[in-house]
Amino acid sequence: MSRLSVEMLAADPVEPITSAGHAQLGIAVLAGIAVIVLLITKFKLHAFLSLTIGSLALGAFAGAPLDKVIASFTTGLGSTVAGVGVLIALGAILGKMLADSGGADQVVDTILARASGRAMPWAMVLIASVIGLPLFFEVGVVLLIPVVLMVAKRGNYSLMRIGIPALAGLSVMHGLVPPHPGPLVAIDAVGADLGVTLALGVLVAIPTVVIAGPVFSRYAARWVDVPAPDKMIPQRASEELEKRPGFGATLITIMLPVILMLSKALVDIVIDDPENTVQRVFDVIGSPMIALLAAVLLGIFTLLRPAGFAKERVSQLVEKGLAPIAGILLIVGAGGGFKQTLIDSGVGQMILEISEDWSIPALLLAWLIAVAIRLATGSATVATVSAAGLVAPLAADMSTTHAALLVLAIGAGSLFFSHVNDAGFWLVKEYFGLNVGQTIKTWSVMETIISVVAGAFVLLLSLVI
Repeated sequence: MSRLSVEMLAADPVEPITSAGHAQLGIAVLAGIAVIVLLITKFKLHAFLSLTIGSLALGAFAGAPLDKVIASFTTGLGSTVAGVGVLIALGAILGKMLADSGGADQVVDTILARASGRAMPWAMVLIASVIGLPLFFEVGVVLLIPVVLMVAKRGNYSLMRIGIPALAGLSVMHGLVPPHPGPLVAIDAVGADLGVTLALGVLVAIPTVVIAGPVFSRYAARWVDVPAPDKMIPQRASEELEKRPGFGATLITIMLPVILMLSKALVDIVIDDPENTVQRVFDVIGSPMIALLAAVLLGIFTLLRPAGFAKERVSQLVEKGLAPIAGILLIVGAGGGFKQTLIDSGVGQMILEISEDWSIPALLLAWLIAVAIRLATGSATVATVSAAGLVAPLAADMSTTHAALLVLAIGAGSLFFSHVNDAGFWLVKEYFGLNVGQTIKTWSVMETIISVVAGAFVLLLSLVI
């Protein structure tokens, strides 16, 4: 849902597709989420299908006509994909460029060449945070794991002392900083300003990643002292290349979307005149689609050409970069459909009224809802899109900064305690050669620290801005 449509919803509420009371709507929400959880965890059904069926179940339990439920779901799916689909696609292409050109390896090697000893965990968190800006979490893990394992083995470091900071950097970027799918969907749902959310997200991310990364890794290394498994050190992409892009050019390409989007937010604050030519120019170049498109086009010349990629190979790379995101797009779209079904059923208004009666701060409520869905489904993205749909009406009377903080509260909650129903849990377990107990002591605890610390910083910021 676009910002405009959220504002319209606040100004002129849509007639709910059902006249059910609070009790029935509450049961319908729990039943819908229970169906999604059961299908994902018990029957191992894909999240897209689970969200679709859960949306229909929600409407049925709420007593809404099935045709109206279907209309709500498809409307939400379409508007969500329209809002964030292109951004996810451009982010995937940029990530593929970084990986295949050797640009990501160049950033990694350059930073590691200047770090040693006690500085190494800090170097790893810096690498992961920079690389994690345009990459999906799973892609970032696959890209950085070889580096983590090689550094730990060659430098005789504890695997957890090196690995936890890298995972923390990736996870924090994934949950709090656009253009990752979760934050983008939440921004779209609650009508937050992307530039302001990006700026505040980075502000919250810095202390969060320090505490959950280098600081916590000291304790994780004591709790779980395991060597780097030799069999899990795969070949790096750049080992097959004769040459690769420079460090400076790669860093500029990675940071370009962030710089453009933050510049737009700054100009909007300083000028605050929609008719001003300068502001209108920055509104265009700082829009997420143009910012990411500019980075992709720049990457052709700064990443692919220096690596010796011919025109045909550039086209193939784009195609390969788009293929893996089909599932993500469908999950995000179905999450948007579920969100719209919640809103059209009157659940959003119910949440608004309940929060007023209970006097629960909106940011804390958003965090708690995201935590509950994350624990139940295991998916940070499902938790984000579902929680954003539930609390979207709360943003109607919020300031620009507090709407952005609402997005960050949802993102923080969506990272809480990853466990056995999360694909990321098993990815980390297998790559690091851990057992289930060791993975909980390290990865799961780290995710919980990120969620709690980020949530606390969001609440503190809400008191001062």
